[in-house]
Amino acid sequence: MKLQKEKVILTGYRATGKTSIGKILADLLGFDFIDTDLVIEKRQGESITDMVGRGGWDMFRRKEEDILLELVRRNNIVIATGGGSVMHEKAWEKLRKNALSVWLTVDIKTICQRLSADSNTDDQRPALTEMGTMDEISMVLSERQPLYEKSSDLTINTEGKTPEEVAEIIAAELKKGN
Repeated sequence: MKLQKEKVILTGYRATGKTSIGKILADLLGFDFIDTDLVIEKRQGESITDMVGRGGWDMFRRKEEDILLELVRRNNIVIATGGGSVMHEKAWEKLRKNALSVWLTVDIKTICQRLSADSNTDDQRPALTEMGTMDEISMVLSERQPLYEKSSDLTINTEGKTPEEVAEIIAAELKKGN
C-alpha cells in the first residue's frame, strides 16, 4: 500500500518515547530512522551535555536547526527530534511538508520517573534551567505546548501504552492518509 506521507516526525518533551517508538515505527514502515540528538552528538564528537557546557544552548540549537533543514530533502524516514526542535518554526514548517508530525505526550510525573530511571540522562539530557526537575518540566511544557499543538498533525498520549502499540497507531494513521 502506498503511504500518503514520505516521512514521520516524532516530537514531544524528553522521555515521551520518541526514540523507542521511532525505531519500531521505522521497522514497521521499512523507513530509515534518525534521532537528531544522536546525529548532532556523532558529528560534534561529544555529548549534548558537553556541547552545551562548552558552547551553550544557542550553539546546540543552531546545530539542531541545521539537521532539521538537511532532513527536509530526505524521504522514507522516521525522525525522532529533540524536545525543543519545534522552536525552529521556519525549519519545522519546511520539514513538515509531506510528513506526518506526531506529538507524543505523557504526564510530568512519568517524565520525571523515566528520566531518573535512565542512566544516560545526565549525558543526553542536560538541564535547561537551574530549577528542579519537576518545576523545569512544567515550565518548559507550558512554553512549548502551543508550538507542539500548532506543529503536529496527531497527538498521542503514550501513558500506559507500549512503544509497539504507539508505533502501530501511527502506522495506521499514516496509511489512512492523515
